Amino acid sequence: MTTRPSTTAEGTATATDTATLATAEAEVRAHFEKNRLAWADTDAYGATFTEDADYVTFFGGRMRGRHEIEEGHRGLFEGVLKGSRLWAAVDSVVLPAPDVALVHARGGVLKGRRTRPSARARSVQTYVMVRGADGEWLIRAFQNTRRRPRVEAFSNWLAGFAPKQR
Repeated sequence: MTTRPSTTAEGTATATDTATLATAEAEVRAHFEKNRLAWADTDAYGATFTEDADYVTFFGGRMRGRHEIEEGHRGLFEGVLKGSRLWAAVDSVVLPAPDVALVHARGGVLKGRRTRPSARARSVQTYVMVRGADGEWLIRAFQNTRRRPRVEAFSNWLAGFAPKQR
């Protein structure tokens, strides 16, 4: 867990702040799981997003608002992704403000008997979640980037040739 708790005048986090952050993180992780389990159910999946959510797909497409997210997935869930499941795991949760969470995760679509996504189907994902007036967390923004291990390795190799900063 990575958080930015408020501090006392002495610069230390209070027990209440730490407990509040732990509770908020647990709620965010629970909503993440709710979103994962809602996969392939258009209405349930859409309900995990705010009305004005932004959704960027792994190929760069952008959907604006819950309605576009639902309609953008409806054909997939009734077609090529019918019967699929979502594999996802949280890497980190940061709470930059009490009602805002930044979540980094890994994910991928599972088909058939698979229990882990193939290397070609793995993505790195960023979620921005917000807590509404009702206390419930929803996804305000989602960015899905397809992983390319060979490109990543080549990029890291090239970075080794970059001039050193002085």
